[in-house]
Amino acid sequence: MLETSARLLRLLSLLQTPRSWTGAELAERLEVDVRTVRRDVDKLRTLGYPVEASSGVAGYRLGAGAELPPLLLEDEEAVAVAVGLRTAAGGTIAGIEDSSLRALTKLEQVLPSRLRHRVNLLHSVTVAVPAAPATVDPDTLTAIAGAIRDNHRLRFDYRTHTGVDAVRTTEPHRLVHTGRRWYLLGWDVDRADWRTYRVDRMHPRVPTGPRFTPREAPSDIADYVGRGVTTSPYRYAARVTLLVPAEVAADRIAPTVGVVEPIDERSCLLTTGANSVDELAFYLGAYGFPFRVHEPPELVARIGEIADMLRAAVD
Repeated sequence: MLETSARLLRLLSLLQTPRSWTGAELAERLEVDVRTVRRDVDKLRTLGYPVEASSGVAGYRLGAGAELPPLLLEDEEAVAVAVGLRTAAGGTIAGIEDSSLRALTKLEQVLPSRLRHRVNLLHSVTVAVPAAPATVDPDTLTAIAGAIRDNHRLRFDYRTHTGVDAVRTTEPHRLVHTGRRWYLLGWDVDRADWRTYRVDRMHPRVPTGPRFTPREAPSDIADYVGRGVTTSPYRYAARVTLLVPAEVAADRIAPTVGVVEPIDERSCLLTTGANSVDELAFYLGAYGFPFRVHEPPELVARIGEIADMLRAAVD
């Protein structure tokens, strides 16, 4: 039988899993009787853990309290949280860098040496390449998330990709994070169609609008947003066959640059966009893949001109 302190920690660990436990199940796991389980639950409540109990088969579960009590993390969970905090300290949400570093400092103070060594080892051999991502205000993310949760229309000031300021009204559906930027997928009320918005260009107006009935969204949200941010904002949309397997192309081409779709085992289709055909030609050549351009015709003509110029340079 476990000693009282060890048993309380074990009980807390069980209650932190996303499920409910009956008294009999907890008693079996802890090798005690149900009466002891009830006493231990009372002790956890005294320590500030909001253990909820319901009659019947639902049993015990850990709820949300007014304050954050100490958490009990397994080894892999602790490492994951530490790595996540290091990432957040240099992430795309403005204003949380200091909070992330403070939380990481507190965590590392109590990490066992074996776990601290793993975290520090990973950090010591990792180099972050600055990508100058556009940061977003956490209050903006919270406002959008609340409108999505409550099915409230959202009005916001928006700066388009051309630099024009506008006011948009949308039925927000999902936030999408590409690794560099945050996007909102929503139903644009004025345009009666789905639209993708960059969150760093949004300034929500409060209070939010009336409730709405959620619509049926695109089935593959990630693919829909990926296409929206790689082609629709630009003057030229390009379709190019790359004569390499899709997995090879995807290793070089980020989802925010273009959408890669397999054609067969040796080729794939790239859909991308830019405001200049010269820019498209440069990047297609820089990938180093053999390719064939289908559209736009301006790109086909421009690549022919560039090819003639390059041949003349070496003749």
